[in-house]
Amino acid sequence: MITHHPSLLRPPILTRRVGVLGRRPTLHSLLSATVASARPSTPPLRLRPVRAAASRVGGDGGKGAAPPRALGAALLDFASSNFLPLALVSGVILGLLDPNLGCLAHKYSLSKYSTFGIFVISGLTLRTKELGAALEAWPAGLYGLASILLFTPFLAQFIMQLQLFPREFITGLAMFCCMPTTLSSGVTLTQLVGGNSALALAITVVSNLLGIIFVPLCLAMYIGAGAGVSLPTEQLFRSLVTRLLIPLIIGKVAREASKGIADFVDGNRQGFSVASAVLLSLVPWIQVSRSRSLILSVQVKAFAAAVAIGVLLHLALLAFNATMLQILSRLEQKGVSVFAKKEYARAVILVASQKTLPVLVAVVDQLGGAFGESGFLVIPGVAAHINQIIIDSIIVNWWRKRDQQFTIAN
Repeated sequence: MITHHPSLLRPPILTRRVGVLGRRPTLHSLLSATVASARPSTPPLRLRPVRAAASRVGGDGGKGAAPPRALGAALLDFASSNFLPLALVSGVILGLLDPNLGCLAHKYSLSKYSTFGIFVISGLTLRTKELGAALEAWPAGLYGLASILLFTPFLAQFIMQLQLFPREFITGLAMFCCMPTTLSSGVTLTQLVGGNSALALAITVVSNLLGIIFVPLCLAMYIGAGAGVSLPTEQLFRSLVTRLLIPLIIGKVAREASKGIADFVDGNRQGFSVASAVLLSLVPWIQVSRSRSLILSVQVKAFAAAVAIGVLLHLALLAFNATMLQILSRLEQKGVSVFAKKEYARAVILVASQKTLPVLVAVVDQLGGAFGESGFLVIPGVAAHINQIIIDSIIVNWWRKRDQQFTIAN
């Protein structure tokens, strides 16, 4: 028997069939019904929202589908914020688990096409004002070239003093110090973080062209102790033109020729950044697939030591370049120094702290075993190349998050 006045009960409450369930109304339900009756009149609740609400509330008192959705959103946000390092790590893992596909990709020169695609995207996203800004930042460009071609090769003689077996690991890392900057990853990461990609591209091209002269001199001075070393000059120059300059010009011409293309690219910069990251991740995937047998043949302790040395070397280069830019920015008294501008500083730090793997492979091939087993010379370079991209991608993500927080705060 119901002891409460029917006017205290809203129609949705009556649909619960309290009498059939044989339960007495609780104090909570009575108070809720009383408060509801005191509110302004509202349209009666329909049965459909009641069922929807009941489906969301599980038997655990409301702890139903919400946490999985929150967890899924958090995972998607993490993957979106850290897409580049996740793609690189996935490429490394895939190359170690099954090298067949990566070796097939190398057979058909997929890495060359991926680099071509990266610089086509660079040309499409390159704004004309960035070119003018890069010319204004010529002091920062000169510093970047000096760091790449003079300072970092000087570290090779200190690395050669380290003791590690096989000896080729140390020699390979010292040779890696003498290389110019990366052909694509430095420019790609600069784009992702909002740095001046034109400045990064100029440093990349000029350092690799001057590397034709500087690399043999540095190898002979710091490693070979006078041994004659020659570089495939014509092949390297042709590679720079076909894999960097031509695709960049194609992308830039397409952007300037059609306003529709330019608007589409500017409106989908995030998508083009993801495409560049995917193309960049193909490089470590192919390199690890090719070197898998050699990597697995060495002792874990020796390989881990070589990887650790490579990580420390790259962190030292990042710290050195960042510190030097801070010092140079304070030396200029008039106006805002080009070294202090974020878009220039980030481009120089990223590009000047990286070393390229393809030039190292070309040099090792030309040496013909003069510095040791070719495969063991390349292994630490492969590891260092992958490590520097992963480390820099983490730094880039940190910079981007900090910029977003600063934008929201203002």
